[in-house]
Amino acid sequence: MADANPFQDPLRFERRVPPCAIVIFGANGDLTKRKLLPALYRLAYERRIPQNFAMVGNSRTPMSDEDFRQKMKESVQKFIENSPFDESVWESFEQTLYYVAGDLKDTRCYQAIQKKLAEAEQQNQTGDNVLYYLSTQPSYYEIVIEQLGKHTMNRGKGWRRIVIEKPFGHDLASAHKLNQQTHEVFPEEDVYRIDHYLGKETVQNILAFRFGNGIFEPLWNRRYVNNVQITAAESIGVEGRGAYYQEAGALRDMIQNHLLQVMATVTMEPPTVFDATNVRDERAKLLRAIRVMKPEQVPLYAVAGQYGPAKIGGQQVPGFRQEEGVDPESQTDTYAAGTFFVDNWRWAGVPFYIRSGKRLPKRVTDIAIQFNAPPLAMFQQETRMGPRAPRPNLLVLRIQPEEGISLRFLSKSPGSGMRVRPVSMDFNYGSSFGERSPSAYETLLVDVMTGDPTLYTRQDMVEASWKVVQPILDVWQNQKFNFPNYDAGTWGPRESDEMLARQGHVWRTP
Repeated sequence: MADANPFQDPLRFERRVPPCAIVIFGANGDLTKRKLLPALYRLAYERRIPQNFAMVGNSRTPMSDEDFRQKMKESVQKFIENSPFDESVWESFEQTLYYVAGDLKDTRCYQAIQKKLAEAEQQNQTGDNVLYYLSTQPSYYEIVIEQLGKHTMNRGKGWRRIVIEKPFGHDLASAHKLNQQTHEVFPEEDVYRIDHYLGKETVQNILAFRFGNGIFEPLWNRRYVNNVQITAAESIGVEGRGAYYQEAGALRDMIQNHLLQVMATVTMEPPTVFDATNVRDERAKLLRAIRVMKPEQVPLYAVAGQYGPAKIGGQQVPGFRQEEGVDPESQTDTYAAGTFFVDNWRWAGVPFYIRSGKRLPKRVTDIAIQFNAPPLAMFQQETRMGPRAPRPNLLVLRIQPEEGISLRFLSKSPGSGMRVRPVSMDFNYGSSFGERSPSAYETLLVDVMTGDPTLYTRQDMVEASWKVVQPILDVWQNQKFNFPNYDAGTWGPRESDEMLARQGHVWRTP
């Protein structure tokens, strides 16, 4: 009998989810309403979670179980995407929802949650398996973890796991401290640091695309790749979250966690076996190989930006400093870009350009891999400025809003003469498979309930990514920027273009 394929994933959504209860701290917040409850409902709709399931929500707002269920129903109806709302499914699902009001600093809150979990266990037979989900402000993470330990809620007959939302720390020191405090209560194998980008289908498909096909992996190195650009652009501003965003900024909010993890997934070495340990070992190894900038290098390889007021589509849009809750002299970056190098044999010398920003021209997240030009430009393109080499081959992995992959190459134009122009081969998830892709939170919730940490970040991975951005944060903290330095609706500050120009490159327009 042939050996099993080491890369064959045991079909995530066909694995049986065991009976369990989820406690969501911050259940009255936006994340729960917009993402977590719609994802749980959808899993119930598709019968991917067991009947022996319960969810206990907690926040400070006084509510009965019935009030909470009605509020969650309205949220699911409003925010569920590409799915029907089935009243009969909801009537069954809502019987698994419970609520406890209480302040997270109050010991009585945890006693009430324990009591409600016992009630849910009696009603729903959850097998004494409990998942704690921290959907609170980051300042409460340490408080909740400490209290769970004090009330021995980290131990029981079944398993106990904890999901921690980003941001995991505010800098390297705070991330290290939070890791230490978490491990005093939960062992690392029970800690799931969630990054919803890693749950997106296209990000997962990077692994299948690279390691499941013989055509691309031989080209996936410094010999053939000229540069890589990772863009995460948002067309909206801070949308009423000015007070939070002012403390975070684009570098912390997007690059430190999401985009460096995406970069690691694109560039990691092939794991020997496709399992959580091996995949995460390779991602961690790659993150440790990213060159850490010296303070004098930061102005050359990192750019901060902040959007100013502008007129978009005939409508006046405020700048960041005019947003509600934002300091009129704020030095927060709403745009961040960096040039990163990986010091290993596969990628030495290849620049990785990462950028993320608010109030850019469109909402798009993608990875563009530009290959080297042929050694001899046989087919020059005639322009008003004289002959020019054709645009190089480009492989684009689209993460949002439309998940897919496209490959740009040159083809002869119809007619006489050897005139060539770029054409694209496109793969689109929606049209190719003809079925709905699960949301990132559906994927990640199933994973944590089944105990699969493959798409979650490990302690060493979090601290390695903080080490990469920490020198940039240190320099920016002691620098006064002449903000705003780009208009809302544009692709960022001029300094970002200059950063690439020094390497002989230009930003691609998604």
